[in-house]
Amino acid sequence: MSSSLVEYQSENHIATITLNDPKSLNAFSTPLKKSVLTALEQADADDDVRVIVLQGAGGNFSSGGDIKEMLSEGIDKTVISNKIKGMVEGAGEVSLKLRHIHKPIIAKLEGAVAGAGMNLALTCDFRITADNAKFVQAFVHIGLVPDAGGVYLLNQLVGPAKTTELVMLGDKISAQDMAELNLVNQVVAPAELDDAVAKLASRLSDLPAQALSSMKHMLNTHAYAGLNEALDMEVHQQARLAKTDDFIEGVTAFIEKRKPVYIGR
Repeated sequence: MSSSLVEYQSENHIATITLNDPKSLNAFSTPLKKSVLTALEQADADDDVRVIVLQGAGGNFSSGGDIKEMLSEGIDKTVISNKIKGMVEGAGEVSLKLRHIHKPIIAKLEGAVAGAGMNLALTCDFRITADNAKFVQAFVHIGLVPDAGGVYLLNQLVGPAKTTELVMLGDKISAQDMAELNLVNQVVAPAELDDAVAKLASRLSDLPAQALSSMKHMLNTHAYAGLNEALDMEVHQQARLAKTDDFIEGVTAFIEKRKPVYIGR
């Protein structure tokens, strides 16, 4: 399976799914999300596939949600709220699929790893990153909350204090800082990224698949049991925030490439 937005390859028990919209830095538009889900379903159903690699084309993993899509039907608050509600639900579907597939999933990261892109990477089982990657919980800069499980996943991985800092301040995080937070498994030079991912994928593919499946099931039960509830909360909060003046100001300033001026409502 392949489409213009997602490429799918399977070889030696390893399925590689590539986000293929480099002009948008692989932004998670609704069509791209649907194509990713289709590719994940194919990898899940293929008994020959033991490991999945998720990567982005063009030197970036993903810039996150597609802001142009958010504004594609104008700036009427109700219309935007409904649009964003559907987009957040779509991101949540991908997060759940990444966890519900009981095969190891490796996120291959480089360049922009922002917003929903960062959170979908956190949903994967392993993360290998080039040292040129820049991570950011960008949502606060347009007046929204993290989606794709962001607050929940970060809280599980680094605790509430660091999660508060990351999501409320929205600062860029280097690959090395991610490693120090234990949010990535390995940091390598960009030229070494392909080999590092291939080595881990090959190692996993040689291990007993049923045991790995059971381990992921146990991790889902003990470490990710609240993900569904968190995703439902994101949909509610994001739809509410999309009706605020601060959100309109945030996305308008982003499009106009200027600093936003928030008024608190």
